Amino acid sequence: MTGGFGRCCRIAAALLTAAACQSAPAARADAPPGSTARATGVVTWAASADRLGEGTAGQGYRLVVRTSVGGSHLRVRFTNAFGDRPLTLDGVHAGLRAQGAALRPGSNRPLTFGGARTVTVPAGAVAWSDPLPGRIPAGTDLVVSLRTPDAAGPATGHWMAMQTSYTGRGEHTAEESGAHWTRTTGSWWYIDSVAVRPARAPGGAVVALGDSITDGWQSTADLNRRWPDHLARRLAAAGGPVQGVADEGISGNRVLADGAGQAVLRRLDRDVLSQPGVRTVILFAGVNDIKAHTGVTAADLAAGYREIARRAHAAGICVVAATVGPFKGRPEWDPAAEAVRQEVNRFLRGSTDFDAVTDFDRVLRSPYDPERILPLFDGGDHLHPDDEGMRALADAVALDSLDCPR
Repeated sequence: MTGGFGRCCRIAAALLTAAACQSAPAARADAPPGSTARATGVVTWAASADRLGEGTAGQGYRLVVRTSVGGSHLRVRFTNAFGDRPLTLDGVHAGLRAQGAALRPGSNRPLTFGGARTVTVPAGAVAWSDPLPGRIPAGTDLVVSLRTPDAAGPATGHWMAMQTSYTGRGEHTAEESGAHWTRTTGSWWYIDSVAVRPARAPGGAVVALGDSITDGWQSTADLNRRWPDHLARRLAAAGGPVQGVADEGISGNRVLADGAGQAVLRRLDRDVLSQPGVRTVILFAGVNDIKAHTGVTAADLAAGYREIARRAHAAGICVVAATVGPFKGRPEWDPAAEAVRQEVNRFLRGSTDFDAVTDFDRVLRSPYDPERILPLFDGGDHLHPDDEGMRALADAVALDSLDCPR
C-alpha cells in the first residue's frame, strides 16, 4: 500500500492520549427511529437495508465493502432499521483488506461513537461513527469488523451482497489476521453506508436505485462487476466532480408495493435522500411490479415514478430515469405484461418529469426479438444481464447527466 490510510493510522495512533485509549461508556445513537439525518461528505459505498434473519449474541462480523470515491474522515453508518429492540455494537474497527479475511498491516483502527467504543442503536434508527483520521483510497476493499454482544430479534442488513464476508466468535475485531474469521457470509450485517470527505470539494455521488439487476444478480460474485461498479470505474477515470456511487438495489424489489424489501417509494428517504453528497439518483425499477401480475398498470407506475422525482427534486437531487429491460422467456412473461412494459417505456422516454433518461431497454434488447434480452448479455434467466451486459448498462449512462445543477 502506498501512503494514505496506513501511514495516517500510525500518526493517529501516536497522537492518541492514554485517556482516549481507555474503555469508554457506550454511546447511544441520537437519531430517532426512522431518522434520515445525513452525515457530511460523500457516500462512497451503500447497500439497501432490509430485514435479515435473527440477530446472534456474541457474533463477530468482518464485512468487506468496495469504495468508489476516496477521501478522508471516513464514517460508517450502522443500522437497526428493522430491529424491534436496541442493538449494541462493540469492538467496531475499519481497515483495508489484504486477502480473504486478513487486513493490511497497520490499517485496522477502532471506530468510535461520540468518543465511545460501544454504541447502542435504538430500534428503527441508524448511527454514524465519528470521522476516522487519515485517507482511504478509491476502488479498494474496506473491511468493517464488529461484534454484537447481546443481539436478538430481527437483524438488519443486506441479503444479496455478491461479496464474501466473514464471521467468527470471540473478541477478534481488532486483529488484522484472518485466523479467527473462519466462516463466511454472503450478506452485509448492520451496515448500510460509508462516507468520506473527498479531496476535491465539494464532490458528489450518484445513487443507483433499483432491483436485482442493480443489486448485481448474475454478475460474478466477489469481482465487483455490478453495473454500478462499472459506473464507478468510469466516473473515477473521468475525474469529474461526481465519483461516489451508492448501489441501492434490492433483489425482487418493486416501486409500488412491499415484498422483497420495502417498496422503492417507502425506502426512498433512507436509501437516497439521507445519503451524504448525493447529486443524482438513477431510477431503474418497475419490472417486478409488471411481472408480478397484480394488476399494476403503466399509469400506476408513472404515478410512482413522478412521486419519486418530486421528492428527489424537493431535496435538490436530480433524477435520471432508466427504461425497463426485456424479460421474454421467463415464466412470468406474457403479452399483457409486455404491453405494460412497452407503455411504461414510452412514458419514460417522453416524460418531462426527469432530468434525463437512460434507455437501458435499448441497450439490452435483441435486435431480432426486442422483447428478449440480447443473448450475448443474458445471464441465463432471460432477465438479468451477465458481466458484459452489466458493463454495457454502465457504458450507456451519460456522465454529464449525473452532474446535474439542480
